[in-house]
Amino acid sequence: MRPARPATFRTVPTALRVAAATFLLSLATGCAVMPEPTASEVQAQALGKVVVPPNWSAEASAAQVDDGWLANFDDAELTRLVHEALENNPDLWIASARLEQANAQVDIAEAQLKPAIGVLGRAGSKPVADLVALLSGVMLRLSWEIDLWGRMRYARNAARASRDATGADYRYAQQSLAAAVARAWFVASETRLQQKLAADMVGSAENLLGMSEQRRRVGIGTDADIMAARASLSGYADAQQQVELAHRQALRALELLRGRSPGATLATRDQLTPFPGPVPAGIPMDALNRRPDMVAAERRVAAAFDRVGEAKASMLPGLSLSAGYGRISNEALEVRDDLEQTTASTAATAIIPLYTGGALSGQVDVRTAEQKVAVADYARRALLALAEVEDALNADRVLAERERILGDAAAASRDATRLEQDAYRVGKSDLRAVNQRQLAQWSAEVALLHVQRERLARRVDLHLALGGTFGEAPPTAATPVATSDSP
Repeated sequence: MRPARPATFRTVPTALRVAAATFLLSLATGCAVMPEPTASEVQAQALGKVVVPPNWSAEASAAQVDDGWLANFDDAELTRLVHEALENNPDLWIASARLEQANAQVDIAEAQLKPAIGVLGRAGSKPVADLVALLSGVMLRLSWEIDLWGRMRYARNAARASRDATGADYRYAQQSLAAAVARAWFVASETRLQQKLAADMVGSAENLLGMSEQRRRVGIGTDADIMAARASLSGYADAQQQVELAHRQALRALELLRGRSPGATLATRDQLTPFPGPVPAGIPMDALNRRPDMVAAERRVAAAFDRVGEAKASMLPGLSLSAGYGRISNEALEVRDDLEQTTASTAATAIIPLYTGGALSGQVDVRTAEQKVAVADYARRALLALAEVEDALNADRVLAERERILGDAAAASRDATRLEQDAYRVGKSDLRAVNQRQLAQWSAEVALLHVQRERLARRVDLHLALGGTFGEAPPTAATPVATSDSP
């Protein structure tokens, strides 16, 4: 009987040779994968029948698009609200979690290209008739699937492209949230100013009722005038309640975007955010290259391309290698003298698909169709992106002209109302004429406020459509993955 030796692991020349041979084999036989299409190639394929103009049809500066559009509004409270929303908005948390999932998928895909190393241990006892059950010990095992045709590299590259697309989605979610907060802030400011207008109109109606009663006392008024003044006051009071409701709804919408309880407790200013100066719009191709949603669409085309390559490589033979080294217990050695304390093994497994009933070719067809969908989706998004910029540029010009016209109309309406009230006070006009002038003034003031707020909102839409960032400059785009490397 041989003396027992301590069960310790030592360097194993055989295992090293197997690992070295495996590495050399993978280098010698690994097939390079096809490179992903570049952004310009995706644009050429998706927009092959679309003539992208060199400049915007609306009048705009072709200078480089500015970053940091939020600072252009010069509204410290708006800036604070945007950053608060970025910290607390649940929808943005979801987008962030999806980015974490995409990063984890990349780690999983990259792990498939590396050897798997593990320890196998066994211990137990059974009757002597079952000799195998007496074999107890520990074995170090190594397994490695050789990526001969690039299937796993295609899968890794697809995971990376999907991760990049998810990252672009996250950046677009941030920009969209900042834009939504700005729009909601403008609406809250507009309804706050409408509250002041409504209060002024109620006060004017109360004064008009007092004048009606005074005119009747001196014998130049009638009960009908008083009833009409009271009806007018009730109408303005009702409008005031409607504006109050709209203001509270606007505050709740803004508080939800901030991730706060919608209690309508946020204080707003008594004036609209100042309108910023002109915006450089660049050229149409700049918008397609800058916008995060377009970057995401382009990276999804690249991911679909890699999945087609992965499906095609799955139709080719596969090769897996494994090796093991360990020691078995002395109990078995006492029963069988021909068993050694140390054991080592190597194995190679080849899988050659001969007939799968069309499953593999069907998978290629599925992935090819998905790639076509991704290309078509890029084309659809590109056309929408160009249309959004054109609409925003045109709206900026039209709303500026409307604001000028309505500003003149509101000023004239205020003067006309004041003159009509003076005429009624001295008995040169009737109550119906005063009410009509007040309604006209109210409509003119509300219309002016609406256009001013709409112009601010459309300016935000323009920044979003152009791909301008609301804060610091956007992060540098990820370097395209080199797809011709060996595992």
